[in-house]
Formats: sequence, C-alpha cells, structure tokens
Amino acid sequence: MEAAVAGEAGVPGEAGEGGHIRRRPLVWVAGVTAVVALVEAVVMVATAALLSSVVHGQHMSLAGIKPSAIALGGWVGCGAAAVFLLVCAVVLARTALRDRAPGRAGRILLIACAVVHGVLGAVSTGLLGWAVFAVMMVVLGLLVWVLLGYGQDARRGAPGPAGPSRPEAGEGHVQFKEKPAE
Repeated sequence: MEAAVAGEAGVPGEAGEGGHIRRRPLVWVAGVTAVVALVEAVVMVATAALLSSVVHGQHMSLAGIKPSAIALGGWVGCGAAAVFLLVCAVVLARTALRDRAPGRAGRILLIACAVVHGVLGAVSTGLLGWAVFAVMMVVLGLLVWVLLGYGQDARRGAPGPAGPSRPEAGEGHVQFKEKPAE
C-alpha cells in the first residue's frame, strides 16, 4: 500500500509524486538535532570515563575527599547530563517522526536544554576555546530552530479552545446592570 495522502488518517506532510509523503525541512532539522543530542550524550559518558580514570590514576584528592568519591561524583554528574540529553533526543525524535510540535513538557525540556547550551557555550569560550563555543552555539541554534518552527505550527493549525481568541469588551470585568423597573 502506498503512503497516505496528507490529511488522511492524521498523516502530516505533503503528497509528492506517486502519492509518497514529502517531509518538510523542519522534520529534518528535528531529526538532526535528535542525533546531535544523542552524540552529546555519548560524549558525556566518554567524558565521565576519562575523568574517572584520570582521578584514579593520579590519586587526586580535593580537601580530603577520597579519589573514589570524586570519580563517583564525575560519573553521577556526567550520567545525569547524559540521561537529560537522551530524553531530549527522544523528544526531538518523536517530534520529527510525528511532524508535530512537542507537548508542553517537551517544550519546557527543550527550552531548558537550549538554555543549558547557551550557558555552557558562554562558559566554554574562556575555558575550552572558540571551537567548543561554536559547537554549542550550533546546537543552540538547532534547538531554537525546532522550537520556533513548530511553535508557528502550533499557533496556526492546532485546535484551540472554542470561542474567540481575544477577550471581548467587558470580559473579566464586573459589570453592573440596572435593576429592571418593578
């Protein structure tokens, strides 16, 4: 059976030649951003492994804390960041596959991810150099592109609550009416 035409059975996209669905460019941006977030999660785990091995190899201690505790802290911190990035990758992949804006929780998660990338990009400039800053800003740009691109769709095509989109005159205000004549 050939792919469904746009609008049938809730399949997003446009019908192309031969009845196949052509995906919008935004779907590809969301998919690429999901892959980038997945790669970042793998890099976080690799960073934890590297930091742990360096701490154990050098027998480093910080204010009397055991090296094993420092290594465990590195694993926990990088592991939490990796899980966060994996959840973001799942939200982005789901957004790309469904070609619909993420829900409220998904948008909040992606906004938090964008803010983290912006802050880490600013911090990384001084510590790690301009190349890391550029990578962080590319990821930030991809996240913002997905958020803004699907935000327009949500405002334009999503069914909203019934009724007018703007409050009408007097709505929400106390209005006193005269008592009817007796």
